[in-house]
Amino acid sequence: MFIISQFFVAMSQVLDIALEIYKWIVIASALISFVNPDPYNSIVKFLRNATEPVFRLIKRYIPTFIYNVDFAPFIVILIIIFLQRFLVPIIYNFGISLR
Repeated sequence: MFIISQFFVAMSQVLDIALEIYKWIVIASALISFVNPDPYNSIVKFLRNATEPVFRLIKRYIPTFIYNVDFAPFIVILIIIFLQRFLVPIIYNFGISLR
């Protein structure tokens, strides 16, 4: 049981780090949207490719444009924070309870 317990504890920590990294990618993508970046820049391409599928999914179900401001990045960040505060501790505590 110890190995399975450690697996769930490690999985919760990796998920927390991945969500934190993606949160910063969303923030960077939102910040560069305020300027007119070069669309052929590799960093801009990466940020757009990493965030646009999630933004499109959010925009499909929730109207995010209010007064010409796109709130999709804000909603994605709120979802990430919710997952970090709700899902990660559940996985962690499940792993601890298996010991």
